[in-house]
Amino acid sequence: MYSQADLKNLVDKAIINLTYNREAERLIDPVKYVLSIGGKRLRPVLSLLACNLFNDQIDEAVMPATGIEVFHNFTLVHDDIIDQAPVRRSFPTVHSKWNVNQAILSGDVMAFIANECFLQAPSRCMLKVFREYNKAAIEVCTGQQLDIDFEKALIVSEAEYIRMIELKTAVLIAASVKIGAIIGGAEEKDAENLYEFGRYLGLAFQIQDDLLDIYGDIKLFGKVPGGDIAANKKSFLSVKAFELSKGKQFKLLQDLFSDKESDSERKVRAVMDIYEKLNIRMLTENLANEYIEKAFSMLEKVEVAKERKKELTLVAGSLIGRVQ
Repeated sequence: MYSQADLKNLVDKAIINLTYNREAERLIDPVKYVLSIGGKRLRPVLSLLACNLFNDQIDEAVMPATGIEVFHNFTLVHDDIIDQAPVRRSFPTVHSKWNVNQAILSGDVMAFIANECFLQAPSRCMLKVFREYNKAAIEVCTGQQLDIDFEKALIVSEAEYIRMIELKTAVLIAASVKIGAIIGGAEEKDAENLYEFGRYLGLAFQIQDDLLDIYGDIKLFGKVPGGDIAANKKSFLSVKAFELSKGKQFKLLQDLFSDKESDSERKVRAVMDIYEKLNIRMLTENLANEYIEKAFSMLEKVEVAKERKKELTLVAGSLIGRVQ
C-alpha cells in the first residue's frame, strides 16, 4: 500500500515529465509556472489511493490522476481571472505575472494537456474514465457559472448554494476517486460508493472552507478573517443568515452585503455579530459534520478490507479536519 507522500511524489514527477509543444514557449511558460507552485495534489492523491484500494499496481492510474491535477489548475487560472485575484498560494497569479490574454490562452491549453493525460488511461477502461472526467469538467464549469450568477443576486437559497458548491468543488473530488477505482478494477457498486464518498467529502471541505474564512486561525491559514464578507461573496454562513434573519436584522444584512465602500473591519464585525445572534457558526459546523459522517459511511460500504482503506481514511480526515 502507498502513503500520501509516496503518491504526491509520483504525481510531482509526472508533472515535471509532461511533454509540451515547444513551438511557442510563451504559451507553455505559464503552464509550467502554475503547475510548479505546488499545492498538496489532493485530488490526484485521492484518485491513486482509490485505485490502490483494489490493485497494488497503480502505474496505469498515474497519468489520468495527473490529468485531474492539470485540469484543476486550469480552473484556478481562469477563476483567478474572473475574481481578479492577484495571488494564489502566495505566488502571483498567471494573469498578474503575465496578462489576462496570456492567462486565458495558457489556461485553455492546460485543458487539452489534461486530455492527453487521460488518453494514457488503460485501453480496457479509457472511454469510461474519459467520460467520467468530461462529465465532471462540464459540471465544474456549470458550478462556476452559478457562482457568477449568484454574485448578482442578494438572496440565494440554501439548496441553490449547496448545488453550486457541489458542482464547483465536490464533483471533481468525487470523479477523482471514482476514476481511480475504475482503473483499479473496482466493481460498479464500489466505484459509485466511492463517488458518493468523494462528493460528500467535497461538500464538507467547501462548507469548512466557508467557516475558515471567518473563524480560521490567521497564523495557520494566512488569511485575515472575513474576506468573503468584505467582498460581498456568498458563503453558506451568509446564505443561512439571510434565511433566518427577519425585520431590522434582515434589512441590516441587506445593507451590509450591498455596501462596497464602507470600512471592511466594521462591516465584518457587524456581520459576525449577526451570525453570533443567529447561531450560524454552530449550524454550519453541524452541516459540515453531517457531510463528513455521510462520506465515511459511503467509504464503509466499499467492499475491501478495512486495512486497505487506512491511508485513504487518513488523507480524507486531513482534508476535512481543518477547522481549528
